[in-house]
Amino acid sequence: MAETSTKPYMIRALHEWCTDNGYTAQITVQVDANTMVPPAHIRNGQITLNIGSLATNRLVIGNDSIEFQARFSGVTENIYVPIGAVIAIYARETGAGMGFEVETGVPGNATTKGFGGGTQSAQPQPHESTAAKSPTEPTEPDPKRPKLTIVK
Repeated sequence: MAETSTKPYMIRALHEWCTDNGYTAQITVQVDANTMVPPAHIRNGQITLNIGSLATNRLVIGNDSIEFQARFSGVTENIYVPIGAVIAIYARETGAGMGFEVETGVPGNATTKGFGGGTQSAQPQPHESTAAKSPTEPTEPDPKRPKLTIVK
């Protein structure tokens, strides 16, 4: 019998630690065909998700995946993240957390199961503002995203 990965256990432990200390638990995810997240929020093939109790509904951190519901731009979305796609979990306020190696998904699997049991395409779609640009052109920052400025 193969030994189970420690990764889901570490993610659950750090999520609990963040919650116990009043921090906001966040995960950074490498998006692939097995990941179901809102395509408009994917940046450079990755997405950062708030998995704190105030931001999620029906959060389940299992041994194979993380599933929950969250609101993005006022719309409730079903989120599915394979444990292998989690790059890091950390506290937003302090940055304390842990990084992980990304495990590659099953090739050729372009659908994932949603909360209703049906399948849904999880292939990331290009953002409208960057779809027409060539890959060598720099993309303009999203005007809706906040920007941090260091003030001395």
